Order: sequence, then C-alpha cells, then structure tokens
Amino acid sequence: MEKTTAQFVPGLEGVVAIETEISFLDTIESEIVLKGYDLIELSKTKSYLDIVHLLLEGVLPNAAEKAALEESVKGNYEIPDAVLQILQLLPKKTHPMDALRTGVSALAGYDGNLLDRGHETNLNRALQLLGHVPNIVANSYHLLQGEKPVKPRKDLSYSANFLYMMTGKAPSEMEEKIFDRSLVLYSEHELPNSTFTARVIASTLSDLYGALTGAVASLKGHLHGGANEAVMEMLNEAGTVEKFESLLSAKLAKKEKIMGFGHRVYMKKMDPRALIMKEALKELSREQGDDLLLQMCEAGEKMMAQEKGLYPNLDYYAAPVYWMLGIPISLYTPIFFSSRTAGLCAHVMEQHENNRLFRPRVRYTGLRGLHVNETI
Repeated sequence: MEKTTAQFVPGLEGVVAIETEISFLDTIESEIVLKGYDLIELSKTKSYLDIVHLLLEGVLPNAAEKAALEESVKGNYEIPDAVLQILQLLPKKTHPMDALRTGVSALAGYDGNLLDRGHETNLNRALQLLGHVPNIVANSYHLLQGEKPVKPRKDLSYSANFLYMMTGKAPSEMEEKIFDRSLVLYSEHELPNSTFTARVIASTLSDLYGALTGAVASLKGHLHGGANEAVMEMLNEAGTVEKFESLLSAKLAKKEKIMGFGHRVYMKKMDPRALIMKEALKELSREQGDDLLLQMCEAGEKMMAQEKGLYPNLDYYAAPVYWMLGIPISLYTPIFFSSRTAGLCAHVMEQHENNRLFRPRVRYTGLRGLHVNETI
C-alpha cells in the first residue's frame, strides 16, 4: 500500500511552492523585490499606476505609456448596472469584503470571452478589474449604508478618484499622495495566503474572476488582510495612550494575538512597508494638528518590542492613516484587496502561461483497518 514519505510542514512555512519573476521577499537584506526593483524605493518615487504597469507589463512606463494606462483604466470605471443592483439586494449587515467577493464574481457574467486564457485577453481583464474594483468597493459600502452610489470622476487621478468615491470628498494633494503610496505598498507581496489561493485556483485553468473571488475570501480573515480593521478598532476602543497600553497589557496577559504585530516573513524586524506608513501618519498628524494616534501607535510599538519582541506590520500604521483620511473602517481590507488586484492579476497571468496543477498530499492521522459489520 502506498505511503507518503514527504516532510510535513504545518502551514507550508518556508516551503517553496512556485517559481516567479514577479516578486520576492529578501528577509536577509530586508528588501521587497518587484520585477527587479526595491518596493520601498519605488514607493518614494513612483505612483500606483507605475507599479501596475511594472507588474503587468514587466517594465516601468514612460510618460506616454502611463497616460495610455490611465486612460484605459479610467475607461473601465463604470460597472454594469445589474452588478449595482445585485449589491443593493444584499442584506444590510453584509461586510464590504463579502459584497466585494459577490461583485467580483458577478463580473464574470459580462465577459464574452471567458474561456480565453491568453496573455492579451487576461491583460485586458486585469485593466478592467483595476477600474471596476474601486467602484465595487466604494459603492457596495454606500448601498449597504442606504446611500446612493457615487459616480466616479475621470478628472481626478486614479487614487484621488478612489478616495473621493469612498469619502465623498476630493482629497488634497497631500492626502492623494499618501493614499496612493499606501496602494503601492499593498500592491504586491510575493506569496501570501490570498495570492497562493488565486494561483491554486488559476492552476485548474479557472478564470481570472474566479481566482480573484477566492483571493477576496482569503484576504478577509484577520490573520491576513482583516488585521488593519482590527488595529483601528483597538485604537478607537482605547482612545488614549495610557488606555491603549493597558489594553495591550490585558491582551498579552490573556495570551491573545494582537493584530498589527508580527509577520510570517518579518520575524525579527519591522515590516519595511510599515516604516513608510509611519512617516505618512506623521505627515497627516502635522497637517491636521492632531498626533494622538501617532502617540498611541508609537507607545504600542515600543511596548510590543519590549514585551514580545514583535514589530509592526503594514496594517498597524496603515489603519490610523486611513482613519485620518476619513475612510470608514470596514473599507480598510477592501482597499487592501483593491491595491493587490494588480499583483494578483500578474500572478494569475503567470500561472496560466506556465501552468502546473497544484495537488499536494496529506499526512493521514485517522483510523485504519475498520470494516463494516454486515451481520443482521
């Protein structure tokens, strides 16, 4: 009888599952590599649409290429009316991530060439999704709140329009810059659970919509994308530096997991993306004349380093940044997914073009040798 002899690794920690040219986390050099570039360096000099072009086309765009990309994405801002109607029929208690999952799945029905897995077809789908997803994110929220949908504004940049559709207010230049930078930082991060989910689904030659629908479901969990919402809920619950420290102490005493700290990859250092968002929080604090959230986050950061040797991940500082930008808490994870759409599409396209079906094995721990008693 066949026996499996492969090593069992819980959570597949450290297991290399794919070869990719898209991105890599170099934990020794503390570098997040995107198509040969350092993501942190890119976040300081390039916009989200630059990163979209890099991920989908393999190179940073020149001015003409970027303008063409922006025009293409803006041409896909509007979503089918029937999708809005579907979102409007959802129960009002629906979480925006569940609404997003529904909306992305529904888009498949409007693709007249759904069986085509070719590069150009998938590329066009990716550009359509980059236009559609922010609309679904923003307007599913408005509809669930009993509000009217917000029309996209093509006179605004991609990031400014996204922020406007969520908040109903055109952002300042600084707010637009900070929000765009957050999209860059969330755009791609090698092979987290949601990306792996998308690639596993794509490996069956399922379509891009199906792969991204699965990724939404994966990203919803607090151990992945939902951590940013949990962080903001903690900050709001505490309200002061002292109460935040007490809250963290109580959670530590109960051995509870504290969201926003630790990362499967960044085990003994701070997520480099979090450092960029920390600086963004400082900018917003100076601009708004209110540094309470900054003080609370810095106190929590210091305490967790001393007590547990844990350091902030991106979600820890992105949460208060989004709060100060006026974004509702329940949209934090949908924003994460929206920005990661570029990276997810790149991974699905790569999977389709060099496919191998994922089919791992198990270590069986159940009973053996049982027989049915056929006596009457």
